[in-house]
Amino acid sequence: MSESQSHKRAKSKAPGKSEVPISRNRRLDSATSKTATEIERNQQGLLKAAGRLKDSGRPRKVLQVPQPLMKDAAAAMRKKGVGGTVKNISGTKRLSVRKK
Repeated sequence: MSESQSHKRAKSKAPGKSEVPISRNRRLDSATSKTATEIERNQQGLLKAAGRLKDSGRPRKVLQVPQPLMKDAAAAMRKKGVGGTVKNISGTKRLSVRKK
């Protein structure tokens, strides 16, 4: 399935290279040496996105989701034991998630 326009836009605005490979033939949407960014628009994919962030090995982890899904995304990150930031797609709101 192809990416939506808003997903492409958010991915290009995120810092670093896009489509960075990680273990087990997976890819991060965007990453620098210190920051891993995942953009996820569907509630069903939040746990998988949090898992990719956890496996990225980068100290700063950012999960960008539509604003109605921000609390669900924070819960998914807590469930996976990932600390980081949840932002809405435009970047105007943010939630910090503590690592367990």
